[in-house]
Amino acid sequence: MPRYRLAIFDFDGTLADSLPWFRSSFQDMITRFDLAPVGDDEIEGLRGMSARQIMARLNVPMWRLPAIVSDMRKRKLAAAGEISLFDGVATLLFDLQCLGVHTAIVSSDGEASVRRVLGPTADLISRFDCGAAIFGKHRKFRRVARHFGTRPADTICIGDEIRDIEAARAAGMDSGAVAWGYAFPAVLQAAEPTHLFNSIAEITQRLAPPAATARDNHGPSGCG
Repeated sequence: MPRYRLAIFDFDGTLADSLPWFRSSFQDMITRFDLAPVGDDEIEGLRGMSARQIMARLNVPMWRLPAIVSDMRKRKLAAAGEISLFDGVATLLFDLQCLGVHTAIVSSDGEASVRRVLGPTADLISRFDCGAAIFGKHRKFRRVARHFGTRPADTICIGDEIRDIEAARAAGMDSGAVAWGYAFPAVLQAAEPTHLFNSIAEITQRLAPPAATARDNHGPSGCG
């Protein structure tokens, strides 16, 4: 049987290639909420910081965070048609389904936006628990695991930020960090995730039981 019974995914930067959208919206967000200016040449450097460090750099008080998050969710929903999944995501989710691994998405984004980007691929997700607080994902991780009756030890949480690793640790679950998302791989590695994935195919390889093989030429109509 698979090493994990439940895989909980972050969405933006993990399954969805939304970093270009974030870059294009960043300066407008700073202006709208009168945050500390950041030069265009500095934006890339933020990928080496934790969420708390970024908030400190932008002088974001905690009381303003809900309004900023709400505004970004609305913008993201409006732009959902411009955002695509990373290549291989549909295959990954289908393979996990065939392996008997439940999949869930826990995201700070809204569910409507997540579903719009996923399109038909949403049918491969067993559970959505969106609208997570920036630093509250661990509570949603536990709630999703309870829904499936899955032990923390049988659950892995996969994301692209340091806070995803921290939330998994707080929930007593293993963490998987992806090297293609928001945070730089070296920064994620320093946070000591259980696994660092360098490709989407590697997730399937790590989560599959030793005797399992890739589905090769089988299409999404059924498991081979």
